[in-house]
Parts: sequence; structure tokens; C-alpha cells
Amino acid sequence: MNTPALSLRHNHFLNGSSALVSGIRLPRSSSSPFRVRMSLQENGPSVAVVGVTGAVGQEFLSVLSDRNFPYRSLKLLASKRSAGKSMKFEERDYTVEELTEDSFDGIDIALFSAGGSISKKFGPLAAQKGTIVVDNSSAFRMDENVPLVIPEVNPEAMAHVKLGSGKGALIANPNCSTIICLMAVTPLHRRAKVKRMVVSTYQAASGAGAAAMEELVQQTREVLEGKEPTCNIFNQQYAFNLFSHNAPVQPNGYNEEEMKLVKETRKIWSDKDVKVTATCIRVPVMRAHAESVNLQFENPLDENTARDILKNAPGIVVVDDRASNRFPTPLEVSNKDDVAVGRVRRDVSQDGDYGLDIFVCGDQIRKGAALNAIQIAEMLL
Repeated sequence: MNTPALSLRHNHFLNGSSALVSGIRLPRSSSSPFRVRMSLQENGPSVAVVGVTGAVGQEFLSVLSDRNFPYRSLKLLASKRSAGKSMKFEERDYTVEELTEDSFDGIDIALFSAGGSISKKFGPLAAQKGTIVVDNSSAFRMDENVPLVIPEVNPEAMAHVKLGSGKGALIANPNCSTIICLMAVTPLHRRAKVKRMVVSTYQAASGAGAAAMEELVQQTREVLEGKEPTCNIFNQQYAFNLFSHNAPVQPNGYNEEEMKLVKETRKIWSDKDVKVTATCIRVPVMRAHAESVNLQFENPLDENTARDILKNAPGIVVVDDRASNRFPTPLEVSNKDDVAVGRVRRDVSQDGDYGLDIFVCGDQIRKGAALNAIQIAEMLL
């Protein structure tokens, strides 16, 4: 798989036996020398994770570790209910602290995933104290003064934000379905300019949080055992079923999730005229979203050229084997960083090479949330 373009690695290698030196972990590898985990560095930024006990908060920690993100200190923040819990990260013990107005003193970067109301209250407070906030909620996405960033797509949107300048800032992480879609579509848009995009999403339980994932497992057991399913999160049976996305429906008939795709695409591409329509569906899959995307271009783009463009795009892997009928699946991209694209074909309803259909899958918790946020943080280093 391709490595995302904006990866920052801090890997070093030693010969010798496995050891713990100055708090640095040296894991043993049977096939390679020893890798030193260099994440804890005196010259790294101070980092806070807000909402650390949630699904995305936990994934923040996983991605920070996987990518050896350098930090000099780490603060784990959550609600009063979770305060006092003990967590181990990179072989160190941490105590979860209650999120308060004083939590951001001395914090350089704060990764937020605690819901819109928490972000609206504490995000600006943190920024006022000089913290750069990367927020995973919808609270600031459509604020014209807040950059909405996918690092592989529009890194220039946050070029004015500088770590160490003493000035705090808010940076918004786009919605998961928008990230996964635009990772695949933007390279094609750059070549042929998208005029109109029709998206149908098949969204996993993880998009509704850890409790929804747990309920899907519970319901599956209950239905298989002939019991009535427990319906606390979605108020209807989720196991062995699918339904229109549970976001509130707007007066225009679109739900909030669908309008996020419309509005966020226009902002990220800086193109208020691009036509976007979406239908978002919740499916009984654990943690990766799938999307069917139909594209209409201003300029011709044939399917072979499109496939080559995607093969060379950062953060994309092409899975498009017609002979064996093998294409992207949510299961195969779960816990992976790359977005998978397949079913690349000319839209036969349009004349010439002005239309394409593609099928996209991406891990909602990783590239759809935590990985994208940490790639944003990496660009600040």
C-alpha cells in the first residue's frame, strides 16, 4: 500500500539485544534490526487528547504510536465520569484528567473528539491560550475562518497556522464520509474537473461511536439466539438490516450527513459551483465505510487514465480486479490507513469519456477521523 504523503517517521535502528534505554522501547523483530520508539522527545510539542476514552480518542493514541509522533508530554482528557481512570500508553502509565478550562495551559496541540458541544465550549478557550486545536466534530467545519483540511487534498488551507508562534488556532477535521470520498475523487478532479458528483454511502457502526459498535455485536447475538434485539442507539434493529442514516432530516429532505458531504466538498475544493448530491445509509458493518461515487467531468477522462492516476495518488490503493471479481471491501480496509478504490468504469449513461463510476472503502475511525487529524498535526511540526 502507498504511504500517505505527509507521513513523518522518527525510526532509528540499533544492533544488539532488546532493552529499555532512557524510557525508549526497543521491540524485538525476527526479520529486521531493533526499532527505537522515539515518540517521547524533549523538543516535541506538548499534546492533549480530548475525549480519550471514546472510539476516536483511543484511535488517536493508536495512530500517535503507529506513526511515532514526537511529543514531550501527553495529557489525556475526558469527562468527569472518566476522570481518574488509568491508561497505559507506550509503556507509561497515565491518569485520565477531567476536561476543564485550565486543561490547556502549556499545551501546544490538542486533538479533540468529544462531540460538537464540548468542542464549541473548549476549542476556542484552548486556542485563546495558544493551543492549536484539531477538532474532529462538526462544530467549526463550515466556519469561514477555520480551515477544513485533508492533508493530501488541501494542505494549503492551513499554511498560515504555525506551531510555536504563540498563536492558537482551530483546524477542523472533515466528516468521515467526506474524507474517504475526496481522497479518491480529488486526484481525478485535478485532472478533469468534476462538474457533478452523486454519492451513495454505506456507513459503519463506528461512525456512531463505540456504544453503537457494541450494540451491533449485542444485537447480532440476540437475533441469532431468537431474542428481541436491544435498540438503545438507533431505536430500530441494526443487525441484519440497513436504514437511512440516523442524522436528523432537514426541511429539504436531506439528512445532516448528506448535507455535510455537499457543503464540505465545496469548501475543501474552494468551488461553490460544484454540484454534489448524496444518500447516506447505515449498514451493519463494524468500522469501515463504503461509498459508490458517480462523477461527471468538464474534461474527458477515460477509465484507464483514471486508474493510473489513482495508483499514483498518496493514501490510495487500487483494488480493481475484474477477472476475479475482487474489489474493495470494508473488512479489508479495517484498521488500515489507505483508502481503497475499485469498480473504475466509464459511466455508460453519459456520452464519451465525461463520466466515471468508482467504489471506495476506507476505515472510518482511522483515515475518516484519527489518522487525518494526526496528519494535520504532523504538518505543524
